[in-house]
Amino acid sequence: MSSILQWLRRGNGFIWFSGAMLSCCLLMIAGLVGFIAAKGLGIFWPAPLVQVQGPAGPVLGEITGFESALGAEPAKVQFRVGNRDLYGQDFRWLKTVELSGRGEPRDAVLVERLENGAFVGRIAKLSKDGSTLAAGADSVGAVLKSLPAATALQARIRKIEKNSVGDLNQRLEACRLRRKGLEAANDTAGFLALDQQEQSLKAKYEELQTQLDQLRKEAKAFTVTLQTVEGQTKEIPLSAVVRVVLPNDLGFLGKVGLYCSRMWEFVADNPRESNTEGGIFPAIFGTVMMVLIMSVMVVPLGIITALFLREYAKDGFLVRAVRVAVNNLAGVPSIVFGVFGLGFFVYTLGGSIDRLFFAEQLPTPTFGTGGILWASLTLALLTVPVVVVATEEALAAVPRNQREASLALGATKWQTIWNVVLPGAAPGILTGLILAMSRGAGEVAPLMLTGVVKLAPAMPLDGSFPFLHLDRKFMHLGFHIYDVGFQSPNSEAAKPMVFMTSLLLLVVVVALNLFALKLRRNLRSRLGGSTF
Repeated sequence: MSSILQWLRRGNGFIWFSGAMLSCCLLMIAGLVGFIAAKGLGIFWPAPLVQVQGPAGPVLGEITGFESALGAEPAKVQFRVGNRDLYGQDFRWLKTVELSGRGEPRDAVLVERLENGAFVGRIAKLSKDGSTLAAGADSVGAVLKSLPAATALQARIRKIEKNSVGDLNQRLEACRLRRKGLEAANDTAGFLALDQQEQSLKAKYEELQTQLDQLRKEAKAFTVTLQTVEGQTKEIPLSAVVRVVLPNDLGFLGKVGLYCSRMWEFVADNPRESNTEGGIFPAIFGTVMMVLIMSVMVVPLGIITALFLREYAKDGFLVRAVRVAVNNLAGVPSIVFGVFGLGFFVYTLGGSIDRLFFAEQLPTPTFGTGGILWASLTLALLTVPVVVVATEEALAAVPRNQREASLALGATKWQTIWNVVLPGAAPGILTGLILAMSRGAGEVAPLMLTGVVKLAPAMPLDGSFPFLHLDRKFMHLGFHIYDVGFQSPNSEAAKPMVFMTSLLLLVVVVALNLFALKLRRNLRSRLGGSTF
């Protein structure tokens, strides 16, 4: 008994209790991440197409869920039957007691399309300009052989529409705005040159439209006729097909290749079908870019504030009040920052910029509406208390004898701060930046008011002058999760996307933090200083 009391008096019990609680926290985090990864990564693996006989006829699809029997309610199984344009829904629940004749036909195909989701059934024939090229069992091989050319043609059409036509539209819009400026200035001499430029642009536009019409005609030449398990047929252009999969006829290596292809599409492609299919590259790009812009803005503001409070301001009521205010800002709900960003940055500051520099574009706003700049500034204000507190702690951790040695050698106070204090506090400042990046990357509520959108037609960074477009709206992984999970009209199809997007958001945050951690470690090894 005495040994137990002595063990408790030494604090060993609290040490073991703290270790146990830490282990529980780590296990919960690992379990959460593992659950999200299991639910998300599994969506890309090709599942077999199962055909059964139901009470209303044959059913063909992927088995995606089960419900055990509960009381008088029998067990149920969920099929992803696809064919939304024919059935009106992608998923169907059936009672297991009413199913019979289960099989996995080798000729069953899963056709991933640009519109209306997946088609589950069989390929009836391949045609060109109304003439049948292949039918029956030969049609699958013919479609697989012709699909790469059709996909390349569709990609070429999208590239022309997005790049060439988009660039011409921007230049024509610039000419229209310039004309308004000439009319306001009553400058008749500039109209002739402007008319010639507009005529040249319109001629190029007509050429591109002629080229696009020809390419669209070629894309519609090849059509594929699909047939459901009940016998209904659907004819679509081959260029509208993304991928044709025979999951019941794939070997292990084939499944691995399809898994990698779907994974790459998810990471590198644009979304489609109300964000429930395709990729999320614009959301990844928008998230990373917003965090980087926020970091560029929050670091100087946080460092300057902390330097003034720690090195220059005399301790008194005002300084204590500022510190209390900074600490309290960390507890303000993020939506309040969003309302402030909308009122101050968007309407007040953005509206003033439009009136001063973009008057010819009014009433259409340029900076007087949400954009990545205002969203980044709002999140910078949201995370600046974290940087201020971390920077103050890092500045205080710089040894006093280093400051005194610098001053004794004749350096001024600013020279001491610039050459001695800030380098020594740099690792601690980066710690604050890491915490700010982690919080900023996951915030959604302020972004909904200051610039994030469901689908952005153009990204904030592209090849058009001035290349960095801070006024553009953007996509964000956090908002993408909210939109797909709670606003999607097809909730069952959206579930896997929610888990996968959540996992990718975690990966992006971890990658940004690892970059900052590596930078902090390099600074510590070269400069030493704070270990905060």
